[in-house]
Amino acid sequence: MKRIIRNFAFPSSLEHPIAPQSAAGYAREMTKPVFNLLSPLSTVRAVRQLVPVLACCGVLGLLAGCSTEPDSHLVSAPPPPAPTNAVTTTTTTSTTPVAVSAPGTVVSTTVVTQAPPALQSEVVLAQPSPQHVWIAGYWTWQNDRYEWMAGHWELPPNSASVWVAPRWEQQGASYRFYEGYWN
Repeated sequence: MKRIIRNFAFPSSLEHPIAPQSAAGYAREMTKPVFNLLSPLSTVRAVRQLVPVLACCGVLGLLAGCSTEPDSHLVSAPPPPAPTNAVTTTTTTSTTPVAVSAPGTVVSTTVVTQAPPALQSEVVLAQPSPQHVWIAGYWTWQNDRYEWMAGHWELPPNSASVWVAPRWEQQGASYRFYEGYWN
């Protein structure tokens, strides 16, 4: 037997199974907005909940920014002063033999108007082998200034070779540099 119920209305005394209140009260509660953003109480509650989260994010952001150091642009010494004396450098290349050089050897000559500094004292290291010859240090002219070339041990091209040391010779008001070579 089928029973059809028409025009059924909730009785006011019936309670909802989850919320123990009347059905009309339940329906009224369900039609209210969940968040009332214009209410001062809900705004204060939202701010109280967000403040700790925002504070933690800010602290993490600050700590993450401190993990690297900026590049240092510290200059350890000021640039050298400009030369006080005018120095003239002349470099010539000739194909004629100089002193005892082999014919056809290219020889470079440097002429400057500033006297070379005094020779530096050097510590001669242990001889690597009986065939090695000590080449003493000397002043050379490079990059528009005197530069010290440190002494070192070197093997001669053959057993009869003799090292002719480089030298500076004064010629009037200038100084001419002669490269060293094996003779």
